[in-house]
Amino acid sequence: QVQLVESGGGLVQAGGSLRLSCAVSGNIFSIKAMGWYRRVPGKQRELVATIPTGGSAKYADSVKGRFTISRDYVKNTVTLRMNSLKPEDTAVYYCNADKYTTTYWGQGTQVTVSS
Repeated sequence: QVQLVESGGGLVQAGGSLRLSCAVSGNIFSIKAMGWYRRVPGKQRELVATIPTGGSAKYADSVKGRFTISRDYVKNTVTLRMNSLKPEDTAVYYCNADKYTTTYWGQGTQVTVSS
């Protein structure tokens, strides 16, 4: 089992910044990638950013240049730094851990960007 707990969501004005954190615990062996996804009410969950173990981060076009994903292998955390936030970024953000055998999800954290 892998447990993922997100934190850092909240309400922010457009143009502001937030930092989301994901605490990873449990059996963390064989995680090949970590990622952040988001879901807008009434819409499907979409990929925001991924970072493979030992690899380079990839981002959705909508957040390139504004968001940064990183992993701390000592603290076992994954961070999503979000800058220049837009109202369109409003969503529930989910941390994801991808293993070869299965995937794991956090409970989500709400990000609301006001205009």
